[in-house]
Order: sequence, then structure tokens, then C-alpha cells
Amino acid sequence: MNQTLEGHSGAVQVVTWNEQYQKLTTSDQNGLIIVWMLYKGSWYEEMINNRNKSVVRSMSWNASGQKICIVYEDGAVIVGSVDGNRIWGKELKGIQLAHVAWSPDSKILLFGMANGEIHIYDNQGNFIVKMNISCLINVTGAISIAGIHWYPGTEGYIEPDCPCLAVCFDNGRGQIMRYENDENPILLDTQMNVASIQWNHCGSVLAVAGCQKNITMDKDVNVVQFYTPFGEHLRTLKVPGKQMSAVSWEGGGLRIGLAVDSFIYFANIRPDYKWGYCSNTVVYAYTRPDRLEYSVVFWDTKNNEKFVKYVKSLISITTSGDFCILATKADDNQPQEEAEPESGNATFVLVLCNSIGTPLDSKYIGIDPLFVTMTKTHVIAASKEAFYTWQYRVAKKLTAMEINQVAKTRKEGRERVYHIDDTPTGNTDGTLDFAKAFTATRDHICCITATDKTLIVGRESGIIQRYSLPSVALLQKYTLNYRAYQLSLNCNSSRLAIIDIAGVLTFLDLDSRASSGDGFVGDQAAAPSGDPSKFERKDVWDMKWANDNPDLFAMMEKTRMYVFRNLDPEEPIQTSGYICNFEDLEIKSVLLDEIMKDPERPNKDYLINFEIRSLRDSRALIEKVGIEDASQFIEDNPHPRLWRLLAEAALQKLDLKTAEQAFVRCKDYQGIEFVKRLGNLQSESMKQAEVVAYFGRFEEAERMYLDMDRRDLAINLRIKLGDWFRVLQLLKTGSGDSDDALLEQAYNAIGDYFADRQKWVNAVQYYLQGRKQERLAECYYMLEDYDGLERLANSLPENHKLLPDMGQMFVTVGMCEQAVNAYLKCNQPKAAVEACVHLNQWNKAVELAKDHNMKEIGPLLSKYASHLLEKNKRLEAVELYRKAHHFLDAAKLMFKIAHEEAKKRTRPLRVKKLYVLAALLVENYHEQMKTSQQSKAKGKKSEATSALAGLLEEDASSTDDRIVDNAWRGAEAYHFFLLAQRQLYDGNVDAAMKTALHLRDFEDIIPTVDIYSLLAICSSANRAFGTCSRAFIKLESLESLSLEQRQSYEELALEIFTKYPPKDNRKSELDSISEGVEGKLPTCIVTGRIISEYQFWMCSSCKHCAMEQEINRYNFCPLCHSSLA
Repeated sequence: MNQTLEGHSGAVQVVTWNEQYQKLTTSDQNGLIIVWMLYKGSWYEEMINNRNKSVVRSMSWNASGQKICIVYEDGAVIVGSVDGNRIWGKELKGIQLAHVAWSPDSKILLFGMANGEIHIYDNQGNFIVKMNISCLINVTGAISIAGIHWYPGTEGYIEPDCPCLAVCFDNGRGQIMRYENDENPILLDTQMNVASIQWNHCGSVLAVAGCQKNITMDKDVNVVQFYTPFGEHLRTLKVPGKQMSAVSWEGGGLRIGLAVDSFIYFANIRPDYKWGYCSNTVVYAYTRPDRLEYSVVFWDTKNNEKFVKYVKSLISITTSGDFCILATKADDNQPQEEAEPESGNATFVLVLCNSIGTPLDSKYIGIDPLFVTMTKTHVIAASKEAFYTWQYRVAKKLTAMEINQVAKTRKEGRERVYHIDDTPTGNTDGTLDFAKAFTATRDHICCITATDKTLIVGRESGIIQRYSLPSVALLQKYTLNYRAYQLSLNCNSSRLAIIDIAGVLTFLDLDSRASSGDGFVGDQAAAPSGDPSKFERKDVWDMKWANDNPDLFAMMEKTRMYVFRNLDPEEPIQTSGYICNFEDLEIKSVLLDEIMKDPERPNKDYLINFEIRSLRDSRALIEKVGIEDASQFIEDNPHPRLWRLLAEAALQKLDLKTAEQAFVRCKDYQGIEFVKRLGNLQSESMKQAEVVAYFGRFEEAERMYLDMDRRDLAINLRIKLGDWFRVLQLLKTGSGDSDDALLEQAYNAIGDYFADRQKWVNAVQYYLQGRKQERLAECYYMLEDYDGLERLANSLPENHKLLPDMGQMFVTVGMCEQAVNAYLKCNQPKAAVEACVHLNQWNKAVELAKDHNMKEIGPLLSKYASHLLEKNKRLEAVELYRKAHHFLDAAKLMFKIAHEEAKKRTRPLRVKKLYVLAALLVENYHEQMKTSQQSKAKGKKSEATSALAGLLEEDASSTDDRIVDNAWRGAEAYHFFLLAQRQLYDGNVDAAMKTALHLRDFEDIIPTVDIYSLLAICSSANRAFGTCSRAFIKLESLESLSLEQRQSYEELALEIFTKYPPKDNRKSELDSISEGVEGKLPTCIVTGRIISEYQFWMCSSCKHCAMEQEINRYNFCPLCHSSLA
């Protein structure tokens, strides 16, 4: 658009743009300031301000676009907000202001003075300090500031702690700082009169515009110099016109606008992106404001997938074949395990990656890899003084012998460093000594390139050095009269393309033209090359040789791509793409400018394929004129791709002779074989169908086979393609019987298809029909359908090879019985026993061992038990014995645990439970002896006699009579001990005393002190002081008590019995009827009373008694807790 800013009556002197709010702010020679906004395609005044005192010298919006700072010539400063409100104002007395800049975080303001000083203020207008200007040391005379620009970091930084504040003076001196008071800034001397400076959108390039004295022509020339944030000069742009006054970058950094006289000039900028292309993958890097690292994207253009890696301090990306090299600075914080001692201070890393960004190998090196190139076998990195070669290997290329060799000797041959001034002969001159790489040289390296057999190094003076690879011997030096910027070798290393720093492309023939590579032998004489010494193209920014023809290359000139054959150009193509690859007469190009606008979402539309003219012409000839003429044209312009095109066209027309000749010319053995096979077919329609299938039109080919009534060929075609769904369809739709074996194969292949995608349910359906038991078992297992797995195991014949695997599957999920069945079915009892042992089913293990006469189970059991006891896992040992039906061993161990727990005298309920468990194990032992005897009893002996015999055998075999006979004593003791206390607390003192009296029989189990102390309490509470007195007598006579304890019992007894006479009010029931007619009477386990009735209840488990009216309230036995039902 073109619009006059009508509000101004004087010349506009200062303009500034607010990117966030899309507003333009202008000021004229009268000090009038206007803020403009765009509305429906026109600019309208939004705000106007005029101080009427002085003229505005500079204005600047902060990074967020919220605040503007305006400075006047007379020292006045105003800070306002985007909505037009004044935030603060200040008059700086006696100061003439000329420039203003905000810091990225809006906390600092820089004011540039007319006398060249720069003052640092905070964002409230308070003076902090004067900036130290290092670049003006030893400069005399008056100077003024040409520009201050502080890059706000909106697109991230190219490396952590990157210089971003640029200050430049009219005399050409400048400095780039990391922050406002940087002690050692990067100094510039542009050797020109500077008018204006500006950073690009991402802070990677600083443009410095002004004029330079041309000594030869004695007049000024307008130039723009481009620098990196580290002060390295990139390029020089000469601009016509008299006087340049300003420079400005376009928002995306792809163009600059230059104000010269009354004109605006635009120049295209081709950014030197960090990118590469390897095996259908575009690799590119970009910065983000929220990350310190570079985001490196590996975009697989074939499958449209991307893999992102984050790399700190990335220097460059280099690609070749299937691999990619990322050159980075070494991380200071990370330990350098890989940094070999001989590499000295290895501050840089070369990382070898594959096409999805997986690191395969890395090398720490001691030189700055400013220039990196790679071939199929070598990576070459160069600093200004030296170059390093690394013969990289990837796993698939390593032979077993090399893997086994000592790494050191292999490395010696693989890594070398050469100084640029050395003259290596190729006989192991280079070493891995980075120290010599720092020897200074007058003539620095400025570019490198390599192919498999040649390495070319360019130097700043124009000398080109040529080395052989892999031996690295200096072969030749060439002298040019310009400095090379980019070098490129053709596919047979016979010609070198050179783009110099001014963008001029020239060529250098390295030797008398070598015969070309594959596919061109004998064809070359037909087309003599043009004279490379006279070839020259200007404004070239990229070029790429064809991978398969030494005379073919593509180059980018401004916004056009040219293809040259023998130095003759074809008509140009309008594009700004970067060339990825050039082979088979096709150029693949990527629009990196578009990708970088939204680097997280690359689009396939940004990848463009161009066919070169000979391919387009051949195709047109074949289509329009015919095979004969096309054949002649291709004969004159030979290339394997064109012969292949001709062969395919001849096949379509069934011209087998031409097709065969063409296949021979492009060395396509499969094609030749195919033509021969076609020649052997009789039917034309069959030939046609085969050709259609050859070109991948499978639907059409299948239809043709079916029309010929050759369903078998259609099925074979689909089998070749692996399309088993269609195979199944064809088998089912055909008339007559289909081949059962083929049908099963199809079902199983479809099952495999689903199983590979982990769709197990679908896979099962097909495997069932295909009877593929191995995969079926796997699917059931993955689905956790163990019933299905069991059914499958049952259906398999004996000794089937799948049974052991299924047994293992059952073991892993703890299904012992099924595992045992599977192992026994395939005659592996040992594995069955091992499964039982593994799953702790010792009873089953013992049973199996007995059934199959296996000796080792007993020792195994005891070994495992002792192992558990060593680790103090006694309860696990009890469980082990119990499961193995070694009840007596389990009981012994259990009694031991109970005795030990009882000694602690802390938790009587737990002790009772342990004694009950031990007693129940003894009952299990009784039961076991009885049943084993019954099974042995022959004939019709009564059950009673067999039981008796069992008991007798048990009695004879057991040496542990005491444990077996008195199994329940411990449980009874603690049961009554707890019952007495419960009754006492419930206030049932008489019952408590009677229960406590029972405890006198258990002095061997419960400590005597506890028994008589409890009895004394219960009897005193029951006013039975006679019984109480007897308890005290017992306590006072206990030898186990100390003298003090006995003393305290005596004092307590004295206190009680001086008040109450020691005699009972009524005779204890226990004394009167403790003995019945037939010996001792049973005790009720509910109340602790003696049972004198004839009718009472007895527990089936522990054989203890209780009164019927008392037990009715319970569901479980109070002693052993077995169910009453």
C-alpha cells in the first residue's frame, strides 16, 4: 500500500513499529508524534502528542509492545503505555539525547547521547552507570552513535549466553555485548562510515549499513556488511546510489529494505540454515524462546514422521548417504568419559546419527569444527589452522574381526589431525595430537569438501589444496584470485565447483576429464564439455552436482534454479528451495523458508521434485511420437533413467526386443529376466496381465487373470503381495473345492497380521480356523484367557512339542495344577515337580515324587526348609512343611515359635493363636497316620481296627510322644489365662477365680508368678481370702523372685490380712467335685467351670467340651475357632 501520513506538516524524522499490537509510530521535525492503526486497509491516527518544545530524536517500544520510550533532543524522556497513558516523564538536564533502547526484560533503558556516550538507566528513569565503550579506545575526534539495537530474544538465541546488544558508531567502530555492562564485548571495525544497524528477527545476523571509500575510483560506495553475534564477517552487499541512510529487516529475515537517496531498495537474503538431507529425511535446526538448546528435527519425508532432538550449542549439521553429523560444543558440566587423553582439552563433539536422530557414535575433538564435510567412510572437520579426519564405522559395517581387535590400534588408523601448512605424503603422517593444531598460520582455512577419494581444502588467500583419501596425501595446490566460500566436487572428483564470497560460481578441472561413472562408458565422447575456465555465474547461493553424472549440476541464482548439462543451461525454474538431492534426472528441493515459519509442523507440500528437460522431453517423445524416435533421442542423450523410461514404454506396447535392449543399457537384471519370462508366454492377454502387474496396477492385473479364468494366478499374485485378506476372499468365492492347505495358510497369515498389531482377539479367531496352535497359545496367554489355554492344552496330543511351553506359561501365572497336567502329558515329571516347588505346592511335589519314584524331593524339601530357617523365615518354613504334609515337623517348629513368643510375656492372645496352630498341625498328623493306615488295610477289616493300628504305628514311630500327647496343653493354658482376665474385667469375679484355679496345672507353660498373681487378684476380688492367702504363700516362697520382690509381696499380704481373716466364705466347687466317678471331669471352655452333666458338647477339631446351654451363643469353638456347623 502507499499512503500519505496526512497528520504531519513537517518532514518525518523518526518511525518505529510495534510488532505485538501492529501499530506504527511516527514523529516529524516539529516534534509531533502520531500513533497510527490499520483499519479496513487504511492507516488512521489513533493518538497524537506534541510537546512543542523540542524535536524527537528516537523512539522505542519494549519487547512486549506495552510501553514506548520517547527521547527529545533537549534531554526530555517520556515513557507511555500502548493505550496512550503517560507512565512517567523526566528531564535530563544539560544532556543532548540521540538514541534509546530497551532491554529484553524491559528493566533497563539505554540512552545514547549526542556526544557518543551511552548511559544506563532503570525502567523508572533512575541513573545506574555509564556504559564502558571499549571499541573507541585510541579513537580521536568527534564521533556520534550510528545505532543501538538490543535483540529481545523473541525467537530464542543461537546459543546460551549469546551476545545480543549491538552498539555502532559513525566511524565504523562497534561492539556486541551479552548484557549492558559486559566487561569483554566483541569488538568490530567495519572500516566504513556507518549510517544504521539492525539485528535480524532471530538475532543470528547483524546488518551494518553505510558507505565505504573506494580507493581506486576515489568515491564512496554504499555497502551493507553482515556479521554474526560473535563478530565474524559473513558477507558484503554493494548497493547503488549516493547516500544510504537506513536499513531494516523484513519480519521473517528473508529480505532487507535499504533507504538510499529517495529510493527504497530490497535485497533477498538467503539464510545459511543449519540443515541437511539423508535417506529421505530432511534434518533442520531452529531455536525457540523457551529453550536454551537448538531443536533438531529429523523429518522423514517418505512417511511424514518427525523426530525431535534437543542439542545444546549446535554448530552445524552435515549429511551424507544415510547418516548425519551434528557438530556441537562439549557440555562443560558433563564428564567427558569419551574424551580420550590424547585429544587434550576436547571442547567440541562430533555426533554421528542415523536418519531418525539416534546417536551411533561420537568423538570429542580439540579443534573448533568451523567446516565439516562427510563421505560414505570419513568425517572431516576443519578449524582455521588444521583439519581432523575420522574414518567412522557403523555397526552393520563392522566385521567380527574388527570388533575383537584392540580398539586402540583401530583408532590410530581411524582418527588423524593434520596442520594446513604440513605436506603429508599419506604414509601415516597425521597423529591424534590436537596440540599441533593450534600452531598459527597466516593463511586460514575457509572451506572444505570431499568425495570418497578426494579431499579439497580452500584457504583465504585463494589457494586450493587437494589431498587423496583415505591416505590423506597432498597431491596438488591450485591458486585462485578470489576467496572461496563453498566448494563442491562432482561424482567422479574430476571437476570442482567454487562459489566465492561475492556469490560468483566458477569451475576448476582437477585433471584431464576422467571417464565417467556407471552408465556412461562410451557415451561421453558424444558430448564434449564446455570450457570450464570461461564459465561464470553471479548471485549464486547454492549448487548441487548430480550423484550419477559428472557433467550435470543444478544451481540457485537469486530466486531461480538452473540445470546445466556440459555447462549449457536449461530454462530456469522459479523457486527459492534449497537443493536436497539430484539423481536420476530429478531434483529434490525443500522450501526451508516456509518450513522455518512453522518448524514444528513441516508440510509435505514444502518438498518439491523437478524433472530436468531431457527426462521431460523423452517422456513427451514416447507419448507423442513413438518408441523409435524416442530411442534415437535417448541414444544421443544417454542416462540409465531414460533407458528405464524407454524399457517401461516398450513393455506397455509389448515390444519385447526394445524393452530388453533398454534394460540391458540401464543394467536392470530383473527387467531382463522379466522380459525373458514374458517371451515364454503364449497368450497375449497373459503377457498384458503380467506387464500390468509389473507396473504395480495389481487390481487391474487380478481382474485380467479372473477374466481369463485363472483364479490360481490371481491368488498367487495376492500371495506375493502378502494381501492374505484378498487371498481368503478369492479362495472362498471360487467354485469347486478350494485347497485346504492354502486356506489354512491364509487363515494363519491373517492371524499373524492381527497378532503383529497386538489385536489378539481377532488373531485367535483366525488361528482357530488355521489350526496354528503355537500362535494360538501365545494369543490366549496375551489375552489372559487361561481357560482357553487350558482347553488348548487338553486338546493337544501327548508329547506335543508345545506342551512344555504351555506348562511354563501356566507356571508364570501360578496355575500349578494345569502346569503339572501339561508337563505330565509330555512326559516331563521332573519339570512338573519343579513347577510345584516353584509355586510352593510341596504336597503336590511330594506326591508326584512318590508316584514317579523320584528320590530328590525329600532332600530338596529339607534343604529349602533349612535355607528358610537360616534367613529366620520360620513361618515360611512352617508353611512349607504343612504344604508338603510334613505335619509333625511343622508342629515342632510351631511349638518352638510359640514358646519363644510366650517368653516375651507381652501378647498372650498371639501366643494362644500360635499354640492352637501347632495343636491343629498335630491333629492333621493324626489324621494323616490314620488315613495312610486305612489305605494299607487289606480285606474287610473294620475301620476301628485300622484306626487303632494307625495309632499304634504312629505311637511306635514317633519319638515326640510329649508333643503328640499334650498337643493342646499350651492352647488350653493361654485360653484359661485370657478367659480369667476377661471374666475379672467383666465383674464376674467368682467365675474368674474358678478359671484361675485351673491355671495351677499349667505352671510348666505360663510363669508361676503370673498364675498366682492373677489368682490372688481374682480371689481377693471374690472375698475368698483363704484362696488368696494360699496364693500369697506360693508367691512369697518363689525362688525365682528377688528379695525386694518377695519383701513387697509380704508387705502387701500383711496389709490385706490384717484387715480380712484368711479364710473362704464357701468351699470352692473345684475342691468338692474335681474328681468324678470315672476320674477327672471335663472343664467347660466357655466358662471355665467343671461339667457335671451327662449331656455336653464336644468340638470335632480339638475334642474339648463345653456346656450345651453355654455353647449355643457361639458360631465357633472358643478354643480352636473351628466352625460349630
